[in-house]
Amino acid sequence: MNAKISLYAAAVAATVAFAAPIAAPFVAPAYAEMTKMVGGAPMYPSKNIIENAVNSKDHTTLVAAVKAAGLVDTLEGAGPFTVFAPTNEAFARLPAGTVDTLLKPENKGMLTSILTYHVVPGRLTEAEIDAMIRDGGGKAMLKTVEGEELTFERGGGHIWVIDAKGDKAEVTIPNVMQSNGVIQVINKVLLPG
Repeated sequence: MNAKISLYAAAVAATVAFAAPIAAPFVAPAYAEMTKMVGGAPMYPSKNIIENAVNSKDHTTLVAAVKAAGLVDTLEGAGPFTVFAPTNEAFARLPAGTVDTLLKPENKGMLTSILTYHVVPGRLTEAEIDAMIRDGGGKAMLKTVEGEELTFERGGGHIWVIDAKGDKAEVTIPNVMQSNGVIQVINKVLLPG
């Protein structure tokens, strides 16, 4: 009887030892590290910029603006794009009535210009932007899809994005990876010259 119990115990132990790695998904922690929470919603690296942005409670104004400008198909495309995504709070800091005015059909050109000024071709992570800033002696200049440049600096432990008017936006949530690029969440709307 003891031999049977010992054999049974050994079989159970072997099953647990070999089954444990299969039962506990080791991929999940790495995937979870890549998935960031933005606006109360998970941003999945397997989804594109639009598929993720529509779920963020902090980016409803940006999503409405992207729709009004007709840029949904572009930002769902292959890219890759680096999007500096202003929060609702950032849009609220604009002068009263600005967002409503920009969302009118007759202002689609101006809205498109502002939105594409927030997009840089390529998939640029915080580390890559940092390297460009170091290589540039403390500043980096990147050309936007709109055509004008944005300036980047490092200060206070954050990357700062400076628009053509000299206003600064802080990258508050870096490296929100997407299937077609990366979102860098910022706290100010950038304006071209």
